[in-house]
Amino acid sequence: MTVIFPASSQKNRRCESSAAPASLRSSCRPRCAVRTGSNSNEGHSMKSIGSIIKENLVLFLAVAAALASMTAVPPSAAYAGYINMPVLAILFCLMVVIGGVRESGVFSAVLARLLLRLGTMRQLAAVLVFACFFVSMWVTNDVALLTFVPFSLMALPKVASEEQMALVIVLQTLAANLGSMCTPVGNPQNLYLYFYYAMDLPSFLTLLLPYTLVSFLLLTLSLFRLPGTPIPISVRLAARRTRNLPVLAPSRRLWLLGGMFFLSLLTVAHVLDYRLTLAIVIVVTSLTRPRYFRYADYRLLGTFVAFFILVGNMSQLPGFRDLLTGYLEGHEFLIALLASQVISNVPAAVLLSGFTDEAAALLLGTDIGGLGTLIASMASLISYGMYVRSYPRQQGRYLKLFSLLNLAYLLVLVLIAWLYGFGV
Repeated sequence: MTVIFPASSQKNRRCESSAAPASLRSSCRPRCAVRTGSNSNEGHSMKSIGSIIKENLVLFLAVAAALASMTAVPPSAAYAGYINMPVLAILFCLMVVIGGVRESGVFSAVLARLLLRLGTMRQLAAVLVFACFFVSMWVTNDVALLTFVPFSLMALPKVASEEQMALVIVLQTLAANLGSMCTPVGNPQNLYLYFYYAMDLPSFLTLLLPYTLVSFLLLTLSLFRLPGTPIPISVRLAARRTRNLPVLAPSRRLWLLGGMFFLSLLTVAHVLDYRLTLAIVIVVTSLTRPRYFRYADYRLLGTFVAFFILVGNMSQLPGFRDLLTGYLEGHEFLIALLASQVISNVPAAVLLSGFTDEAAALLLGTDIGGLGTLIASMASLISYGMYVRSYPRQQGRYLKLFSLLNLAYLLVLVLIAWLYGFGV
């Protein structure tokens, strides 16, 4: 799930946040600065339709496919039944609430306190990596990367080589993708499949727990590739400044955010009706901090709607339904995994769910399928973009390391899935 901000909002969050260390704020200014003069106006006005489509490629493809399917199945009242409203509602609520929590500076303050307790480069990397792993279980994989990768780019140059930095960022990406698969709220495809198949929480957790534990072990072993050199005093001073700064949001707002997040979790656990939670989040946010609505990824929500229509229409065509169902039967895990490599795991989950009842295989295939290619999980593109902007000459090295580690982790988890009886 990608959280999007208008340009002005993004600039304010990255560069003006008092919760960020001074060194981070100063390093952000050049990248966030808006160019002035005729060149900037000209470049803005000349932004092509092609570039807009490229930036929103998945959304445009989903909409185009949905529109094409309407020629075979004309719009009718039955379309309303295609839309999975609980998924859309909870996704929206989580995006808004988590965006507010991230803006508050809580994550920055907590991480700074942890950094003050560290002694070596390896310990620093471990905190940065496992912060992504555990936080992604609750605030989604992309938000975890948006929160903690900037800290890596700020702190690591003082203690690590460029190759070591690339390794840490890759491990953070792996950690976010792997940690997020543990819970229904960790990533969008989990939330969608959880509601679509009406899964119960104990069964969900039991299914993913072995892979989460193995992932934790793999990340721990990978960290031993990093040296145990001492952390310079400059890093500690930056962390101390961040620790001493208050969070941006007042305590009352933090309590409201925490309460809305708790209500969202209760909804996921099927304790509360999604309509009640949605109404509370909309009303409270409108009255207290309307700007939080900017943090919802409306592109992702629109992509979900388009895929709902596409899958609904395709399921009405007997020939297509029988063909895809036949291909999927007995191969749900493998096809979900392979489809994720090409179209990303969220679209793969939505597309394939309409043609199989094998919830466990599809869930596991799309979760493990988040490893592999750079587009297998859209969250991977976030950390890649941040690293390449900071170190453009290291793009090739990063992609090589990313591919090797993703392939290694993927093979291990696929082997475990095979041992558990999922056909590959």
